[in-house]
Amino acid sequence: MALTGMDIYKMLPKKNCKECGFPTCLAFAMKLAQGGVEAERCPYMSEEVKQKLSEATAPLMKTVKFGYGEKTYTLGGETVLFRHEKTFVNRNRFAVMFSDAMSEEEINSKIGRMNKINYVRINERMYVEIAAVKCESDNKEKYLGLLKKVKDECKDAVPMIVTENAEIAKAAVEEVKDLGPILYGANEQNYEAMVNIAKQYNILLGVEANNLEELYKLVEKIHALGYKELILGTKAESAKKAFEDVVNIRRTALITQDRVFGYPAAVFVNRLSKDKFLQLSYATMFVEKYASIIVLDDIDYSVALPLFALRQNIYTDPQRPMRVEQGIYRIGQADENSPVLVTVDFALTYFIVSGEVERSKVPSWVLVPDAGGYSVLTAWAAGKLSGKSIAKAVKDFGVEEKVKTREIIIPGKVAVLKSDIEDALPGWKVVVGSEEAALLPKFLKDYMAKRA
Repeated sequence: MALTGMDIYKMLPKKNCKECGFPTCLAFAMKLAQGGVEAERCPYMSEEVKQKLSEATAPLMKTVKFGYGEKTYTLGGETVLFRHEKTFVNRNRFAVMFSDAMSEEEINSKIGRMNKINYVRINERMYVEIAAVKCESDNKEKYLGLLKKVKDECKDAVPMIVTENAEIAKAAVEEVKDLGPILYGANEQNYEAMVNIAKQYNILLGVEANNLEELYKLVEKIHALGYKELILGTKAESAKKAFEDVVNIRRTALITQDRVFGYPAAVFVNRLSKDKFLQLSYATMFVEKYASIIVLDDIDYSVALPLFALRQNIYTDPQRPMRVEQGIYRIGQADENSPVLVTVDFALTYFIVSGEVERSKVPSWVLVPDAGGYSVLTAWAAGKLSGKSIAKAVKDFGVEEKVKTREIIIPGKVAVLKSDIEDALPGWKVVVGSEEAALLPKFLKDYMAKRA
């Protein structure tokens, strides 16, 4: 069971020294029980107690990592079953499966499609994070050749070695050890050898069994060997069974507080169907519940766009809106004669507006004041988007130095701000723009025609 604030308080030195940043040891204990501070903040706690508290107050689902450098990814660490209870924190990652049973042409085509997925959505770069490479031939040289090819040609992807052959696994890990690979394939027959490899290279180990009962016993055996950097999976042959397995793993960890299943899960949706769009459908389900690694047969934009958009929406804090940095943004080759448009700092609104301005082919400036991270109408209703805030942004970001025109275009839905802005910006004329972003291309072309 998790420790309460009073449980923790009894273990503290009770000096009330305030050096931890809290007025009393009790206040520190209560915050520690909530996971809002680390045990190391107490300078007088013994190492034994510190270690015990660190383990007891850690998330019931362990946080694990793979990758290297800037491409280090975190999985697990989740504390809730439902996003509205708090938030999901460590987003799942997508993998494309390669196999040494594939033809050279098929491998090259798949690499090309995978590398083509590279775009930015709401200020986040989207690409495939994992290349899963499966050994089906038991031919070590053939497999290592494929692994090296994928490593060299899929520069953005961390290798995921998929094999149950410990000898091949060791050679494969040695080939890509600097990339922080995942080793997936520990089972009842080979787990001791696979754990030794994972320990030696300090990498994430994928553990798989036929069902949850066998998986539970296997994880207990791996714990007995002293290794806890794991990701779990079952050999479920249907989407229904795979879904039940990942949900039960999460519920066992968080509801019954059983740390044996306190690890992230992997789902191979490519095992559940060979149909591209059925795999996509299954993948969307597991983005929400509860796969940390989702393995697909292949990927292109028809698969990537909905998957990455869904993941980005699910793995954001619903209580904290996504914001872009306030400022003045140049769209196209905007110059001193280009129009100035106002929008808000809510990321989705900004990227929709900027996209429509780009589509118009009219070089423009887009001014983003502090609007609290809200949409246009919400920001106006909350008093965040006002004549004063827009006038402040014009001065703070040097708009008058960038353009000769003294006209500013505001969203049509907040036309009511026109007089307030003109009062706050003497000498400026406010033009009321379109109510919908989709109408901006026509509006801008008509606006520039009138000015000509």
